[in-house]
Amino acid sequence: MESAEEDWLVESLRLYQDFYAFDLSGATRVLEWIDDKGVFVAGYENLKKNEILHLILPLRLSVKENQGLFPERDFKVRHGGFTDRSVFDLKHVPGTSLLVTSGLPGCYLQVWQVTEDSDVIKAVSTIDVHEKEKSLWPRVAIFSSVAPGVLHGVRLSSLQVVDLESRKSTYTSGVSDSEELSSLQVLDADTFAFCCASGRLGLVDTRQKWAPLETRSPSPKPGALRWCAEVGGRGQGPGARIASLGSDGQLCLLDTRDLCHPVSSVQCPVSTPSPNPELLRVTWAPGLDNCLAISGFDGTVQVYDVTSWDRMGNRIEPLFIHRGHIFLDGNGMDTAPLVTTHTWHPCKPRTLLSAASDASLHVWDWVDLRASH
Repeated sequence: MESAEEDWLVESLRLYQDFYAFDLSGATRVLEWIDDKGVFVAGYENLKKNEILHLILPLRLSVKENQGLFPERDFKVRHGGFTDRSVFDLKHVPGTSLLVTSGLPGCYLQVWQVTEDSDVIKAVSTIDVHEKEKSLWPRVAIFSSVAPGVLHGVRLSSLQVVDLESRKSTYTSGVSDSEELSSLQVLDADTFAFCCASGRLGLVDTRQKWAPLETRSPSPKPGALRWCAEVGGRGQGPGARIASLGSDGQLCLLDTRDLCHPVSSVQCPVSTPSPNPELLRVTWAPGLDNCLAISGFDGTVQVYDVTSWDRMGNRIEPLFIHRGHIFLDGNGMDTAPLVTTHTWHPCKPRTLLSAASDASLHVWDWVDLRASH
């Protein structure tokens, strides 16, 4: 392993434009941006107090061009708070100082305020949810508008939008469908996308009664695989695509105008199925056409260029693999850490943040080696 680590360290000089490694006080499953200079993280350990932190990125990552050396090479804690719950999801409400978190235990969402005149993140209220299921937690997304709304649900039957100020429900699915949700994504002022754990996908217009454009589950047996998904291309128009990732490494691309016929279906080279499908993540690069990243299978993050996918069922190779969480594991763990989440920088095209189960947090700007040929 030492030889492999040494080889990777040498190779990393060629693979990365920038690379920063940090240690959090506890592992996080959330990396939520606030503008392009700060992120929120939150712990998810059971039966203990977990931190919620607002971190400011190192100065070098906040400038548009490389302007030489900077004295600040670390994250700085801008605000912080504590929660008695595990935080599995955290969303910032754009244009406000509010956060919404979801987790266990308890059937409710928590609303937090980031106070500008102090360094405290304080709990200000809760939003009740109808589900009384001890092991499942609501998925959350935010409608940002003059009157922000919180979209949440554990199952399709419980999906609703709640006005953040009045706490009144402004939309409900109104169906008895008990399919479990894995992700929610707001696309614009009136539409959102859902992905069920079974792989079932749908696009919903909140101006109408429940009549989603949807595909049925791609899994041949219910429960055989778990899925997550993300819409790219700003969520609408002819460029909008959905990437759907299965716990066995299947990756499907769909056009939002025709969810019944995948554009392509490929197999990612993952060594084993995801050991914790709750951590599966697929994300589109906001600053690069046709690039996406996946994680949740091992200690790596894989980046792909989807333009190379021309056939159904073929095995594909990543454009880049971030192995830093494996080789920089300094906690003496018997097994390699598992990547718990990742996110793309909103402005820097090839910069990503990734977190792992050993509480490591990496910021890395990968080099597209194709451009050097």
